[in-house]
Amino acid sequence: MDPRFTTTTFDLHGYRVTRTLGVVRGVTVRSRGLGGQIAAGLRSIGGGKIHEYVSLCEETRKEAFDLMLEHAEKLGGNAIVGIRYDATELAENMTEVLAYGTAVVVEPA
Repeated sequence: MDPRFTTTTFDLHGYRVTRTLGVVRGVTVRSRGLGGQIAAGLRSIGGGKIHEYVSLCEETRKEAFDLMLEHAEKLGGNAIVGIRYDATELAENMTEVLAYGTAVVVEPA
């Protein structure tokens, strides 16, 4: 599925929804390794941006998003509307990220 056919809104400009296929999701759980935790801990002493955690968050969100795209493709969708993210801390330094939306079939308006 082309990521350009994903949106947080409930319509896709220039296209019309011809079929709604249902909720799709991508879930992943990640944690930072010990080396990254130590580096982030040291960086937090001085304050400012903690690059180790920024990259972890970006990678985790991308993985959840890609899994959501795969789910939509399996259902026969060519677009996803109403996309949202949710994150839950499962344990110390372990986070679940969920990407979800509604898989649809769209065609040019």
